[in-house]
Amino acid sequence: MTSLPELIPDVDFLLAMEAEELAATMLPILARGRQQSGVHLGNYSSSVFSPNMGGHLYDRRNEHQILLAVTEAWNWLEVHGLLVPAPGTNGSHGWRVFSRKAEKLTSSDDVRQFAKSRHLRREILNPRIADKVWSAFIRSEYDVAVFQAMKAVEVAVREASGFGAEELGVKLMRRAFNVENGPLTDMTAEMGERQACSDLFAGAIGSYKNSHSHRDVNLDNPDEAHELVMLANHLLRIVDQRRAAV
Repeated sequence: MTSLPELIPDVDFLLAMEAEELAATMLPILARGRQQSGVHLGNYSSSVFSPNMGGHLYDRRNEHQILLAVTEAWNWLEVHGLLVPAPGTNGSHGWRVFSRKAEKLTSSDDVRQFAKSRHLRREILNPRIADKVWSAFIRSEYDVAVFQAMKAVEVAVREASGFGAEELGVKLMRRAFNVENGPLTDMTAEMGERQACSDLFAGAIGSYKNSHSHRDVNLDNPDEAHELVMLANHLLRIVDQRRAAV
């Protein structure tokens, strides 16, 4: 069984890792070495210095810093629901078992993808998308999250402009932000800025909302999905500002 010291022999590198990155390395190791009663932080922490494990071991001169890093990573796994207290008295004595979600994460890459899905902060999202989009995102339903976010932009623009339900997609954006008479256009801005704003909304909806409406889009990259949700969030901020100004 490959141990943490064998996977990451460089102590300086280990101590420079973020908790979630170290957690991604540790979870598969814990899965392979868990006992019937589960896993225990004290037992695991001792194992990285134990000569009984064989192979490469960490120098005890760095023991405090290494144990702190391991504990932080363990805590990350608990906070994110991957390690949960074992049933009965074992749980009260520090034993942890893998959650149902953790059982599905079979590699370090799986854990890293899971960690990225938690990077979207619910509290900074526009109220129109805070619940539905965030919920889809943390379930790793990235295509759904992006579609719902861009759909919210479309609905917000239509409502703020006072248009009917027949106005959709790029046509709606071009009309709402028409550089000459759009109800959401900032007429105090110079012509180039008005055109850029119209292009921004039309391009975003045309590229990321309409494509999801017309065909199945397999979006499985959490970084890309995060960027697109935040783009929608920014567009909603502009709509709210223009609604308040008119």
